[in-house]
Amino acid sequence: MDWSTASLFLTHWLDGIRVDLSRYAIFAVGVWLVLWVLLSGVLANRKIRETSPPWRQLPIEFAASLRSIAIFSTVGLSTFALFHFGLLPGPKLAASWGPVWAVVSGVLMVVAHDAWFYWTHRLIHRPKLFRAFHRRHHRSMNPSPFTAYSFDIGEAAINAAFVPLWIVLVPTPWIAVDLMLLHQIVRNTIGHSGYELFPARADGRPLLGWLTTVTHHDLHHAQAGYNYGLYFTWWDRLMGTEHPQYLARFAASVRKPIAAPQPITVR
Repeated sequence: MDWSTASLFLTHWLDGIRVDLSRYAIFAVGVWLVLWVLLSGVLANRKIRETSPPWRQLPIEFAASLRSIAIFSTVGLSTFALFHFGLLPGPKLAASWGPVWAVVSGVLMVVAHDAWFYWTHRLIHRPKLFRAFHRRHHRSMNPSPFTAYSFDIGEAAINAAFVPLWIVLVPTPWIAVDLMLLHQIVRNTIGHSGYELFPARADGRPLLGWLTTVTHHDLHHAQAGYNYGLYFTWWDRLMGTEHPQYLARFAASVRKPIAAPQPITVR
């Protein structure tokens, strides 16, 4: 590899870190600021747990997330290398198939990512793998928006591996990949937010029962043997790993009306 190629790869790696860090910072800080600060009173009756994580947990999660982001970009170099050397025709081919395929491939990528997450997540919960791969994430027993990328090195690598594997196997335009990654961080930070934001039916069940709610993943942090899914409840229900009290816990989080903002008293 000559110097110009090495410089190109370094630039791409640093750009990847910048983009991932910006995306994480915007949504992790944004969700924290909106839900935990600006709307904490309005959403008081949607708070899942009575207690909040200790403040010292947040900078630890952020520091671990910086390491994860560096790993994401490092793994992402494999995709860039294949593309640079002309060994990855899929994105260019997919772009020629038009906007319909862009939408279809994006939806398929989200569905496949959920399956990847469910099965790798269950795998790293096995006792022999948990300590090495997943303990860092579960140190946040009461999660925060900053928990989203708080991973051990091995777990970060497993999560990062999905995108290059998918792009190699399925022709997908870059715009669909970018939108899938945007969807991932939005769902991830909201899923760790501690406030139940998903709508409910009149009987307290989730309005969209096939989507994982905040309560769904919050229960996983409280009792780690259940609720492994990321976006959808399909795999947990099919495999019998949904928490038996999930629907009751969700109902408890949403049955009360959202508190109205307190009037401002002018003195």
